[in-house]
Amino acid sequence: MKKLFTVAFSLILLSPPLFCQLYMTRTGFVGFYSKAPLEDIHAENNQVYAIIDAAKKNIAFTLLIKGFIFEKELMQTHFNENYLESDKYPKASFSGSFTTDFPLNSDGTYKILLKGTLSLHNITKIIELPASLTVSAGRILGTAQFIIKPEDYQISIPSIVRDKIARELTVTVKADCSIIH
Repeated sequence: MKKLFTVAFSLILLSPPLFCQLYMTRTGFVGFYSKAPLEDIHAENNQVYAIIDAAKKNIAFTLLIKGFIFEKELMQTHFNENYLESDKYPKASFSGSFTTDFPLNSDGTYKILLKGTLSLHNITKIIELPASLTVSAGRILGTAQFIIKPEDYQISIPSIVRDKIARELTVTVKADCSIIH
């Protein structure tokens, strides 16, 4: 009987969790775009850690600011040294929740409303934004797009280039999360 219990317990521990609702990725995406009179600004970061707890309806992500890649190296240098001060404030993060239920066993796209805090440049703001969660083949793809203003996060733009840079940035987030075993 003891041997049977040990074998059954081992099978439960080694089998994929049937009710696990934690999904994660280390290769999420955050990009931003700014349409500017002089030159458009675009950067991407594909090293975003994201986790979705479907049972508790929580979502969180974090990224290193230096992970943003620009088309022009000089833009990347200015972004890290002058604007985001990434040596001083190396990370950005979001932590929040949603209220919409969605079935994990049924493929489809579900609209949700995220509410949480966005921390950037040592400033934390409460934000609310629409997003979607797509369930497909046991994975969850989370996507969202929202606008931020640099001044809301005390990101100083020198007056010499202020009129050449848009006052708002469009941020896109994508996280293709798989179940955590």
